[in-house]
Amino acid sequence: MKTRTERDSLGEVQVPEEALWGAQTQRSLNNFPIGREKMPQEVIEALVLVKRAAAVVNVELEVLDEDRGRAIAKAADRILSEDFSDQFPLSLWQTGSGTQTNMNVNEVIARIASDDSRLSIHPNDHVNRSQSSNDVFPTAMHVATVLAVERRLLPALDRITKVLREKSDRYRDLVKIGRTHLQDATPLTLGQEIGGWVRMMERCQSMVITSVEYLKDLALGGTAVGTGLNAPEDFGRKVAQEIGELTGVDFSTAPDKFHSLTSKDELVAFHGVLKALAADLMKIANDVRWLASGPRCGLGELIIPANEPGSSIMPGKVNPTQAEAVTMVAVRVMGNDTTVGVAASQGNFQLNVFMPVTIEAVLNSIGLLSDVMESFTDRCLAGLEADEERISQVRDRSLMLVTALAPVLGYDGAASIAKKAHSEGITLKEAAVAMGSLSGEEFDKLVRPEKMV
Repeated sequence: MKTRTERDSLGEVQVPEEALWGAQTQRSLNNFPIGREKMPQEVIEALVLVKRAAAVVNVELEVLDEDRGRAIAKAADRILSEDFSDQFPLSLWQTGSGTQTNMNVNEVIARIASDDSRLSIHPNDHVNRSQSSNDVFPTAMHVATVLAVERRLLPALDRITKVLREKSDRYRDLVKIGRTHLQDATPLTLGQEIGGWVRMMERCQSMVITSVEYLKDLALGGTAVGTGLNAPEDFGRKVAQEIGELTGVDFSTAPDKFHSLTSKDELVAFHGVLKALAADLMKIANDVRWLASGPRCGLGELIIPANEPGSSIMPGKVNPTQAEAVTMVAVRVMGNDTTVGVAASQGNFQLNVFMPVTIEAVLNSIGLLSDVMESFTDRCLAGLEADEERISQVRDRSLMLVTALAPVLGYDGAASIAKKAHSEGITLKEAAVAMGSLSGEEFDKLVRPEKMV
């Protein structure tokens, strides 16, 4: 491989000739050959947006000349619109402040801007002007998270909620047996059961919207330790406004930069909502696969789409594969939540140095939840059907319909009818008549499942 010599404050280092990065990126590549995980592209995009906004504001505040500011902004625009993904190769497992990725972005922007403008543009002196990795990286974490929520998570939540609401409306009058403790319980409608799932998704959507608001406060302007050293007055507010104009999101500068640099409580709270969403999706997916179990030897009340053969040995088998994917994603998100919580607890003095692993976990959860909701919605929930004959059969055989008799016969009297019916394998009606508790006409008047919902 042909190389060129690059220099930084530590001296010379050899860089691949075609690479747009410089010495600090190469040192990181050399020093952190750890794992397969790379810094997420969402973080790179957010960092580039920050650099573009900072260049505009630095020119406005007269700490950067207009020609260099314009060149940096144009280079950032190129990176955002073209494919430069191979120029951001650094491992996730690097310095905990994200400094090397910040410098990777600085160096690539500086190289593109210098080549395009034929000006001398320095990655630190010009691209990183008025900034520190310590305020840039947490700013990028928030921007990346907010954009991922707006672009992916909320649309996926909208879609799954809409489809579930349609199913709830469709089956609002279909009476079925309820189940608690995995045992028969009193009736409800299938629409009511699915309506509970709808409410879960609506509440999660509301909690996402509320919690993500806190992430719209940006750390930029705090520089190294939160004091704002080497940044012009009002720099943070103006950059937040500029990022807002670039993204269409109402970002603002954080009121306390000391908090922004060292604490990640806002991301912990936000990811807690993702964990709640994962828990609700786990519940819905498990309900679907339990209710669709069978088709003949299980509950069999729901019919799931037959997307692919379910077994390599058993012909004709259809498995709840989409539900299984949901539950695996839920488990991963719950694991990510532990990572985020532990990482956030490591904000020593003026800086948290677990930021790369934190943002990777957050973005991983957003991406997985978004993808799995879209897949589950389109390939399972949209095609979900009720087996009405099976639902009626199971409902009418349930012993818990006897609950309707408790106000008339008392708890113990109703229980004795259920016990007799169960032990002798007869219906509740037959048991009530045989015991002389009720006539057949009285039983039919009292035990009406459609009146019990």
